[in-house]
Amino acid sequence: MANVQVIQRHAHLAGAVKLEFVNGREGKVAKAVLTAISNSRRGSGEERSEEATAIQWTLWSKQAEHAAEYLGKGSHVNIVGRVRNNNYQDSDGVEVYGLAFTVDEIDYLDSKAEGEARRSREGAGDPPAAAQGSSRKARNDRQPAHA
Repeated sequence: MANVQVIQRHAHLAGAVKLEFVNGREGKVAKAVLTAISNSRRGSGEERSEEATAIQWTLWSKQAEHAAEYLGKGSHVNIVGRVRNNNYQDSDGVEVYGLAFTVDEIDYLDSKAEGEARRSREGAGDPPAAAQGSSRKARNDRQPAHA
């Protein structure tokens, strides 16, 4: 099955990254879902119009965990991924058509200060979706990468 490459540039996240751990071939694997919105503008002057496009992306493994840790509602990103058909027959035998978008590369466009400010605002209310039900150690409790 062929995949088609999709590039979504200068997008912002519509909400928190939703992280869960699902059964994979070799045990539990991280799966994150995020919705990225980008605007396209057409025309000029009074004829100018703007259209928003929202795409629901799926990330896997470490990439999913990092996105859940560092991204939140309003984060700015560039995404390169692939889309494939996700067609199936429902229980009544009706063909259901859909598309599945999977992230290959994601660039975080916010500065470190912007990201930290966003995370502190999220921390003031309910915990972000990534922290709910997660048994991961806090960042400062982990062993350094070189250890």
